[in-house]
Amino acid sequence: MSFRAREMYKKVVRRVGGEGKLPAELMKSVKDMLPDSNVVMGRAKRGIFAGRHIRFGNKVSEDGGNKSRRSWKPNVQEKRLFSYIHDRHIRVQVTTHALRCIDKAGGIDEYLLKTPYNKMDTEMGIVWKAKIEKMYSDLTEMEVGFFPPEEEAKIKEGFDEVRAAKRDFRREARRALAKQRQLEAISAGDDQTSEATDTKEEVSDAAAKV
Repeated sequence: MSFRAREMYKKVVRRVGGEGKLPAELMKSVKDMLPDSNVVMGRAKRGIFAGRHIRFGNKVSEDGGNKSRRSWKPNVQEKRLFSYIHDRHIRVQVTTHALRCIDKAGGIDEYLLKTPYNKMDTEMGIVWKAKIEKMYSDLTEMEVGFFPPEEEAKIKEGFDEVRAAKRDFRREARRALAKQRQLEAISAGDDQTSEATDTKEEVSDAAAKV
């Protein structure tokens, strides 16, 4: 294993969950299938490039045929891809070739599961692939219980009753609040009427004295 592969393996183990928390078969497959190349773009470590890297060649002038070295960088876009197993969007830098591969596979989860580790060639893709495989392995170990149709009907009726009770409670609360506001408005109107009556009596008393 090359130095880059060893360092990548340590990062994957640290970011996914630790050496003791991962299945031994999973980490053995990660160790066996890590890319053994020592050359990789620094930008590719932060995204999923699907094997696309910088290409080098010559730029030939039209007049004299003079050649000068140049490079072609991959077309990288920043996208939000939805992961069903994480139930959220993942913001990641991907190449247009990787987007076509993801669409063909049926989603980011399926692409990561179907693509071998040695074809990922990026640390981020390997980390997400290891995370998804770990979550799928945890799901396979979970015990799933099924209820008979009668029990499912009872559970559904219980949820319906709870929703109906919440709806009735909110309705009664709105009615009580509206009644309270109405009483406050009536009391405020009575106070204004009494103040107006007192004012009229005071004016009439003052006129009688004059």
